[in-house]
Amino acid sequence: MAMKTAEEHEVGISCFISDLRGFRGILKQRYSDFIVNEVDRDGAVVQLSSLDAPLEEPEENRTNTHDTVVSYASQIESFKSLAEEYDAILLEEFINKINAGGEDSVSPIVLSPDSDKSHRKAMHNFFKENFKFLVTDVVNGPDASSKCIRVRLNSAEPNNKGKNSKKRKERDDKPFDSRGSENWPENVGKFLRFHLYKENKDTHEALGVIGNMLSIQPKSFGFAGTKDKRAVTTQRVTVYKQQASRLASLNKRLFGIKLGDFCYVKEGLCLGQLLGNRFTITLRGIVADSEDIIKASADALGRHGFINYFGLQRFGSGSLPTHLIGAALLRGEWKLAVDMILDPRDGEKSAIAKARKYYKESSDVVGTLKQLPRYLVAERAVLQTLKTSPGNYLQALKSIPRTLRMLYVHSYQSYLWNHAASKRVQKYGTENVVLGDLVYCKENSTGKVTEFVGSEYAEDCRGRYDSNNEDEVSGEIHEEINSVKVIDAEDLNSGCYTIDDVILPMPGSRVKYPTNHIANVYEDLAKKDGISLTESVHNVEDFSITSITGCYRRVFQKPINFEWELLSYSDSSEQLVDTDLDKINKSKPMNTVKQMGAANGKNEEAFDCIRELESSDDIAKVENYSEILGEEVKLPHDESLIGSSSQDSQIALKLSFTLPASCYATMAIRELLKTSTSVAYHKTLNQ
Repeated sequence: MAMKTAEEHEVGISCFISDLRGFRGILKQRYSDFIVNEVDRDGAVVQLSSLDAPLEEPEENRTNTHDTVVSYASQIESFKSLAEEYDAILLEEFINKINAGGEDSVSPIVLSPDSDKSHRKAMHNFFKENFKFLVTDVVNGPDASSKCIRVRLNSAEPNNKGKNSKKRKERDDKPFDSRGSENWPENVGKFLRFHLYKENKDTHEALGVIGNMLSIQPKSFGFAGTKDKRAVTTQRVTVYKQQASRLASLNKRLFGIKLGDFCYVKEGLCLGQLLGNRFTITLRGIVADSEDIIKASADALGRHGFINYFGLQRFGSGSLPTHLIGAALLRGEWKLAVDMILDPRDGEKSAIAKARKYYKESSDVVGTLKQLPRYLVAERAVLQTLKTSPGNYLQALKSIPRTLRMLYVHSYQSYLWNHAASKRVQKYGTENVVLGDLVYCKENSTGKVTEFVGSEYAEDCRGRYDSNNEDEVSGEIHEEINSVKVIDAEDLNSGCYTIDDVILPMPGSRVKYPTNHIANVYEDLAKKDGISLTESVHNVEDFSITSITGCYRRVFQKPINFEWELLSYSDSSEQLVDTDLDKINKSKPMNTVKQMGAANGKNEEAFDCIRELESSDDIAKVENYSEILGEEVKLPHDESLIGSSSQDSQIALKLSFTLPASCYATMAIRELLKTSTSVAYHKTLNQ
């Protein structure tokens, strides 16, 4: 049975601040109706303003590099004493191709079948000692009893013949893939920072596409937080020792993604290194009893804010109930967690649904891997481990990148937090602090909530920072926890604290809980799910609530620099707000096609990704391009969920505001409309 997307009430989202009547409005009818721009730590809004690389690029030192052809005749002759004549010839041809400058196109070679493990070990050691620019691994041979050694160029840095290669266990402790060029100039920052603009793609998916084109690992990229998928978003990204010109050249081949505003910096980005996000949201098809209702609701949102729930995105897109997977992990039910990650789900594309169903019915790991697209990182990681270690479900879960696998546990924390917030509103209202509430101490607090979270999900910073920074991160957590206090009678009499100061904990080993009835919500819900918040049933730290420090989150949040206006439109496919890319196109008249909403009433795309995709000579070089992107390449770059356009005049409400990191704009919209924010609900409004 396919899993279904969680409804709001199932994840604790059930209350509102105001009792004003809501009204009808369609959220994300077009993904350009939801624009997100990251706000950096200096308070600057991150925008895509240029697609060009800097005029001056760092020049790498080329002394004693691969430009000098090295002869490996003696090593190959020695190799003949270990291998068959055919393999020696094959290896010699392979090295000659590399020396001829074919690093980017040379394919791996597979040596003759070898059933002797000790002999294969000797072969591996020979390559390590004599061909340091090559790497070897083992693949299945023609029959069940044999294996073959595969030889390939170190893909991490083909230009330096593998001289900077490191063992995997040495690299895994780094916050980024550090296998860059040894010849990078000392006077230039080792990280290239750029602005990533994407349409209708999540951050991991977009970086997966870019990484595939650059032949580098996803771990090479650093970013401050993930952004919504069904949206147009701009954020900062860093990558280790890459030329800006190389990334800028990808723009002509990228579909729904653009890279720009390049500069070189000394440090890479880590999760949480942002102040928040600036949202520009257009609600279409507004229907209200009167314009006064819309104005009153918008003004109330600006004055009083909204309940700071974790939105539905936190609990999985496309029907993945991540909090339920998190609960299974906390209970130590590894196989159940793996099954939930791999099981069929509602609403997925037919190819993915077919692959999930195939695995469910056949348990054929290899066959399923062939069908699953590369951007399904968690699923593929699990299956790759099960391929080599059948039945080792815990190891399969650990093979998921840490920032991704921790989402499941964080999702369960968010599930508990949402229910506690609803209980706080139901029992004590939204106007005053009460005995037992938690707040930040006024004498110690800066008035700023320090949450170790990205824009869409919480993250224990130690998962992304270099281990050398753990003490610094832990120190910040200590300070936050020590500055939290429980409201007592003296605080109530002093009037020092208001409802805006109330916070609730994200469960962890070092947080305080309220001393009123709200504390019971955490314990009762966890107990119902078979989970203890004080003891762990297993010793796997990543999946243990007692190994997570925990943090705090404000119960109520007001939008910052809040603006709104009513717009009139007649064509449902008309774009009402310019994206960053639209603004760039408008600044270059010679390269700009007719903008949407033109005088003749016909709408053309400011940037037609499909026509560019079809006309690019370079596209054939990228394997299974549409599969990598996770998109069916048949839609215009900003399709509407409504198939037809109406000429009747309609009203749209445009909202612009900034929220701190980890706050969900959809929860502000929910407070305004008094309706569900689920994708399924808003699709019904289009029918």
